[in-house]
Amino acid sequence: MEEFPLGPIVALLGFGLGLVFGATAQRTNFCTMGAISDMVFFDDKNRFRAWMLTIAVAILGSQTLHQLGVVDLESSIYLSPSLGWAGAIVGGLMFGFGMTLASGCGNKTLVRLGAGNLKSLVVAIVLGIFAYMTLRGLIGLARVQLEAMSNLDLEQAGFETQGLPDLLAGATGLPLDATRWLLTLCLAGALLWYCFKSSAFRASPRDIAAGLIIGALIPFGWLVTGVVGYDDFEPTPLASFTFVAPTGESLVYLMTFTGAMINFGIATVGGVVVGSFLMAQATRSFQIESFTTASDMIRHMVGGALMGTGGVMALGCMIGQGITGMSTLALGSLIALLSIICGGIFGLKYLEEGSLGGAMRAILARG
Repeated sequence: MEEFPLGPIVALLGFGLGLVFGATAQRTNFCTMGAISDMVFFDDKNRFRAWMLTIAVAILGSQTLHQLGVVDLESSIYLSPSLGWAGAIVGGLMFGFGMTLASGCGNKTLVRLGAGNLKSLVVAIVLGIFAYMTLRGLIGLARVQLEAMSNLDLEQAGFETQGLPDLLAGATGLPLDATRWLLTLCLAGALLWYCFKSSAFRASPRDIAAGLIIGALIPFGWLVTGVVGYDDFEPTPLASFTFVAPTGESLVYLMTFTGAMINFGIATVGGVVVGSFLMAQATRSFQIESFTTASDMIRHMVGGALMGTGGVMALGCMIGQGITGMSTLALGSLIALLSIICGGIFGLKYLEEGSLGGAMRAILARG
């Protein structure tokens, strides 16, 4: 009896996880860019704490799977011994700035699209085009040249991966497994303490639910691709949630349906949009929205282009690097996450001040 191919099974499960992601993000208003905006402008850290809770849950779940030997996170793109620090910084800054112009990161763009926001449709198309151009097209040559000039080969220094546990164990001489558990518990514990020390956060079940559910989806993504998709001859690439490159691949898939193969990333993109749509319909919050001015449209298109280019250069978005990448404890993910946050803060100040110079002066004045 001929076995059913693993690809469609992985895609179907990815679509299901995407449904949960999209419905949860729509219902709880989970938005990483919004979390930074709330913190910068309103000193409201609830959504930021929800994001940090997501990272803590993702780290605990993913590292447990790795330590138990269920999945091998070292085979993911995030733990390559080639540290692309320049791409993480430049791409992260571009993505962070772009997401403020586009009113949300890649995940929020898909969630808003499902809820009827036509501005997000334009952003998603532009993001996808520029992501694919940076991945395999016109901008790809510049990206490859930057990587060739700046990437650090950590294997030459005796490190097998860019994982923080590997680097710490190599520097201190401690056993790797003990170092990994210690770092996992310390980082996740610190994040959990930061989240739940706030009485306002403890009193917000919506934000707690967002952090717990979306954080748990990351290790489930590893399980789908690393366990269900495992094959001795043609294994599914180990991956979990990320939305920049998969959005570009989704556009190609939609245009070349008969010649392209659906994968986990494409399926999750579709699942997020459909999940958001179903939740918006269930809560009667579905509403068609569009651009009001030409300048608003241009701003969103520029933001989408910056996110598509920067997200591929940085190997991920606020979800791809900020949560999924961080769950692997990769140094590159930490650099990319900090760069995205810095780019986002600068972008918010730019929108507030109306110029790049004004944004810089505002940040310097704040200290």
